[in-house]
Amino acid sequence: MRDLQSHRWMWIKASLFVVIGLMSSALVLLQLPEWRVLLLLSLAIWAFCRAYYFAFYVIEKYIDPSFRFSGLGSVLRYLINRR
Repeated sequence: MRDLQSHRWMWIKASLFVVIGLMSSALVLLQLPEWRVLLLLSLAIWAFCRAYYFAFYVIEKYIDPSFRFSGLGSVLRYLINRR
């Protein structure tokens, strides 16, 4: 599979991710309209965003600057092979 190089399509892809996230969150909250569900959903989203940031920014910039990751699969392979 080729790398996505068009800036326009990158913005479209990012926008679609935001739409999917907002719609999914709204559907969960419509199903279970409670403050506790809103809080837990917000914490889960925040935690996954931080883990993603760690996987791609922190590892590349601070832990192993020589390695470039192409996706979550390459992060897992890096962690497994590192042992």
